[in-house]
Amino acid sequence: MKWYYLSTVAALSLATSITSAHAQAKLFEVDPTLIEENQPAAPPAAAKPAKKEKVVKGPPAPPPAWLDTLTIDGYIEGGVAVNFNQPFNKLNWGHLYTDRANWPTFNGLLLTVQRPLDPKAEGYDFGFKFQGMIGEDMRYNHYIGILDYAIHSRTQIGPIEANVLAHLPWTSPISEGGVDLKLGMFVTYNGAEVIPAKDNLFYSHSYIFNFGPFLHTGAMVTTHVKPWLDVYTGVTSGVNTSLGWPGDNNAAASFHGGLGLNLLDGKLTIMAITHTGPENPRQTDPLGVGWPIAPVIGWPINFAAGWPANQGGFGQPTACACNVNTAIRSFNNITTTWKATDDLTLITDMSFMLESGWNPSSFGLPQKAWNAANAIVGGLGGNGAFWGTAPAYPMGARAFGIAQYASYKINDIFKINGRAEFFRDNNNFFVSAFPGYFDSVNLFHGFFCPSCINQNLYTNRPIYSGTSYLAFTLGMTITPELPAKLPYVTGLIIRPELRWDTTVNGTTPFFSRNGFSSNQGMFNMDVIIPFTIL
Repeated sequence: MKWYYLSTVAALSLATSITSAHAQAKLFEVDPTLIEENQPAAPPAAAKPAKKEKVVKGPPAPPPAWLDTLTIDGYIEGGVAVNFNQPFNKLNWGHLYTDRANWPTFNGLLLTVQRPLDPKAEGYDFGFKFQGMIGEDMRYNHYIGILDYAIHSRTQIGPIEANVLAHLPWTSPISEGGVDLKLGMFVTYNGAEVIPAKDNLFYSHSYIFNFGPFLHTGAMVTTHVKPWLDVYTGVTSGVNTSLGWPGDNNAAASFHGGLGLNLLDGKLTIMAITHTGPENPRQTDPLGVGWPIAPVIGWPINFAAGWPANQGGFGQPTACACNVNTAIRSFNNITTTWKATDDLTLITDMSFMLESGWNPSSFGLPQKAWNAANAIVGGLGGNGAFWGTAPAYPMGARAFGIAQYASYKINDIFKINGRAEFFRDNNNFFVSAFPGYFDSVNLFHGFFCPSCINQNLYTNRPIYSGTSYLAFTLGMTITPELPAKLPYVTGLIIRPELRWDTTVNGTTPFFSRNGFSSNQGMFNMDVIIPFTIL
């Protein structure tokens, strides 16, 4: 019982006692015998009740100091992705963070220092977040121009987030809950999966996550229109970019925004979000000066006509004839999360991706006819004479996908998870591989990238025909109790999974022992050790 309830009851009892005593006194003055004649016999003596301690109501507890809500925590993660195909190049196609086949991976050590906004703040409130990582996952998490070439190995280092936060109590008919502001470097709002590993259901990632946006630099404004409606509006420098040269060499802004619905007392949330703007970098080495022209030795089949000088086979890294400040790339997601019961959670993630500026021009030969033109014109053994001698006609690229997740909590230790995904890469533009240490950052910089891998480089399928992927993942999240309380360590997370990927349109994008395959089966598992310093 709250102290103020006790105080109220005590006050009422005291007032009642005083009033009753005063009334009895008045009766005694009028007729003294009235009370004596009508009083019942005295009850037997009872035990005296224990004396209650006096309740003193003190002032309310002061709110915590600003720095009292500062936290420092993180995790360390490592795992292995076992590919039953035994790929000849040790590469798991369709994967980024788990792209190394049959070899242990140090995914990363992530450290977060933050003072989050108080969700109950009614006035002005300010915070910040800094998050950094060192590990092999960092190869794909760079902001261009910031530590992207600092370590020459698979293990790299850099920031994930570095931003300041503010809650502004600017209420109005269109902002009943005020406005939140985020300024700096932050992770994308797109999609169901996120960069911090411990916040995902699986070790491996979906195609939607792997080939969508990761990071942005800019500003995001969240307007709390109603308790059930948030509106997001932001401007960024692009995907995985920072500011200025060399952080964003196309110098064009992008829009990041959408709507968030919070329904059924928080049991159902829907996020519809887009990131749209120019993403093609200016070409800094379009002819691949100094790079070899001959096919790479050791591959099981010949490369498509034009390799590697005809990097139109890969797409935009070295052959985008577009105006890089106007060609648009758009990533769009609708993510629905429904907590059906206390133990069952269902998530649906839908994605549509669009690239308008893949070698566009007002006239010229369609890009998909380049191979035939190379063969007719000849030169360099029939590989590459057309490229660079005539403009390319616009072709563009599109992709779409849907991923359905289900997670059921068995008890405090075991949770079983499932994911089914269909992803269609219409022009084989988005799904690619980056086995080199700096392939990913080279692509974002616009540098020549002969070790980047794309399905349009091979002659074992119709060029630009596209690929339809189907992937099923069944896994478990295991959080065992630690045998003893350890300093700083707050838990243990083990995530084994079985995954099977295949294509449904007859293509063979997956690597195998002797060449290419239409499917790949995998057993993956990682171990995460969360820790808290402050």
